[in-house]
Amino acid sequence: MSVLLETSVGDIVIDLLVAESPRCCENFLKLCKIKYYNFSPVYSVQPNFSFQTGDPIGPGSKDSDGGSSIWGLLSPNDPAKKTFKPEFHPKLKHVERGTVSLATAPAPNDPDERLAGSQFIVTLGDNLDYLDGKAAIFGTVVEGFDALEKINTAFVDETGRPLKDIRIRHTVVLDDPFPDPPGLVAPDASPVPTPAQLATVRIADDEELAENEDQEVMEALRREREARAQALTLEMMGDLPFAEVKPPENVLFVCKLNPVTQDEDLELIFSRFGKILSCEVIRDKRTGDSLQYAFVEFEEKKDCENAYFKMDGVLIDDHRIHVDFSQSVSRLSDSWRDATNAKRKKQGGGFGGIEGLERKRQYRVDDGAERLRERERENKYGLVIDREAAARREEASKDFESSRKRKERSHEYEDRWRPSRSRSPKRSDRRGQDNKYSEKRRERSRSRSRSRDRYRTDHRRRDRSRERYRDVGRRYDRDRR
Repeated sequence: MSVLLETSVGDIVIDLLVAESPRCCENFLKLCKIKYYNFSPVYSVQPNFSFQTGDPIGPGSKDSDGGSSIWGLLSPNDPAKKTFKPEFHPKLKHVERGTVSLATAPAPNDPDERLAGSQFIVTLGDNLDYLDGKAAIFGTVVEGFDALEKINTAFVDETGRPLKDIRIRHTVVLDDPFPDPPGLVAPDASPVPTPAQLATVRIADDEELAENEDQEVMEALRREREARAQALTLEMMGDLPFAEVKPPENVLFVCKLNPVTQDEDLELIFSRFGKILSCEVIRDKRTGDSLQYAFVEFEEKKDCENAYFKMDGVLIDDHRIHVDFSQSVSRLSDSWRDATNAKRKKQGGGFGGIEGLERKRQYRVDDGAERLRERERENKYGLVIDREAAARREEASKDFESSRKRKERSHEYEDRWRPSRSRSPKRSDRRGQDNKYSEKRRERSRSRSRSRDRYRTDHRRRDRSRERYRDVGRRYDRDRR
C-alpha cells in the first residue's frame, strides 16, 4: 500500500502502515485519490526537524479552513466529521528520518483527546521523540530522500514558509486496499488550481531566478505576482473587465477638499491647465454631502501631468488639497458592462433581450382579408395591442411625467423662497435642508470675505511701505538742499 507524491522538488514514495493505523491510512489514501492535495503548499519547514503540508490553501490565507478529512468532504453539512480520532500505536515512534504522521490538535471538549484532519508531517531528522503522542504515525518514506534534503535546505522566512514555493503537484495511489466510501468520486484528471490557491503564490516553483538578485527585486517580483493573482480573482468575480486593465492616465484624484467646494469651482481652477472632460466631486448618495474628494478628467495626458505637478498642496477654500493620479477603473468597468449587456440584448434571451424571440400574429376577430394584406404590406403584425396606440400612450405618459416634475420644481421653489406660507411636514423637512445649504453658503461667503480681508490688509501694508519710502526720499532731498 503506497502513494507517490510528485512535488516541485522531486518525487516522494510513501509506504503506509495499514495494519497499525488503518483509519489514518484510509483517510490519506482517499484524499490522495480525489486529488485533494494537488497544488498544496509546504508551509512549515523546520530544518533538521520536520516539514508540514496537507492544507490545500495554506494556513496563512484567510480562505483556508485548515483542511478536512475525507468523511468531512463527503458530508459537508456535518461539522463533526471534518476531523476524526486517529490511532496512536505504542510501537510507532519518530526515530527515523522520513516518518510520515498526521498533525493533530486537542479536542475542544476533552484536552486529552486529539483530532486529525488532512494535514500531515514528514520528519527531516532522527530520534524526534517530541512528536510522539502529538502526531499520529501512518507511513514512512521509502524513496525520494533527495527531495527531503532539498526541502530541508530551502530558504524560509521567519514563519518557516519557503520563499520559493514548494508544492505537491500530483498524487498517485499505487495500491489501495480500502473500499471507497459512499459518495466518493475520483476525478478523471488533475483539477486546476483554484483562485484562492493562486493568490498564495509568492515565487512560483517553476520560476528561474538569478542568484545575484537582491531582496528588493525579489520582493517587487512577489508583489507584482500577488497583484496579478488578485486581479485575476476580481476578473473571475466580475469586478474587473479583464485582469490586465490599467487606470486611465488622464484622470486626477483630488482629496482633502473643503466640504463647500463645488464641481464648478474645481473645474474653473483646473481648467487653466487644459480642456477638462469631466469634473465630479463625490457625494454621499443619501445626504448629498461632499465626501471631500473628486476626480478630474483631462482631454490630454500632458495637461493632466502638468496639473499634477502644479496643484499638489494648493490652498482651495482654506483647505490644502492633495493631488495624485487616479487608480480607479470604475469608468472602464461601467463601459465594459454596458457594452457586454448591449451585445447580450442583441443576441436575445438573457438580460431582457427580446429581439431573438418568435413573433406571433394574434389578429382581432373583426379583421378582414383586405386589412390583413394592408398590414402585411406595411410590415405590421396586427397584434392584439395596437403599436401606434401604445406609442401614443407612452408619449402621453412621458408628457405627464415631465409635467409632474415641473410642478414639483415649482412647489420646491415656492417653499424655499416663500417661507411665510403654511407648510406641511414634508415642506418643513425641506426647509431644514435649505437651512443646511444656506449655512454652507454663508460659510463659503465668510471664507471668501476672509480672503478679501487678507488681500486688502496686504495692500494696506504695501501702501504704508511705499509711503515710508516716499518720506525717506523727501527728507533726503530736503537735506541735500
